Amino acid sequence: MSAAPTAPSSPPAKTKAPLGTLYRGREGMWSWVAHRVTGVAIFFFLLVHVLDTSLVRVSPEAYNEVIGTYKNPVMGLGEAGLVAAIVFHAFNGVRIMLVDFWAKGPKYQRVMLWIVIGLFVVTMAGFLPRHLMHVFGGE
Repeated sequence: MSAAPTAPSSPPAKTKAPLGTLYRGREGMWSWVAHRVTGVAIFFFLLVHVLDTSLVRVSPEAYNEVIGTYKNPVMGLGEAGLVAAIVFHAFNGVRIMLVDFWAKGPKYQRVMLWIVIGLFVVTMAGFLPRHLMHVFGGE
């Protein structure tokens, strides 16, 4: 008795990312990364801010020196970066809450990300010219 010949087996098909992943490799992933980076940057700013402000109780002269170092164009650009981080973090945080708590949030998360980017650009376009004139114009 002979067994019927079997067809050669084909290699298993590659599978896509699991259906439950919204962000992997897409815009949402970069939004996730940017949200973490801006959060850490804001945290370190707040840490430095509390430390240099507390200097006034230890030595008002040292405090005045530190504040004097902040009055240069490089720090002005840093302030612009800080505002950009805060604005993105705030708008993206609202988007994340909508994705998490609104039933249709996951469906519209990509559209909401583009809205966040649009709001970010509009907000920064309103802020940057005035701020940079102040930093470099000496107002």
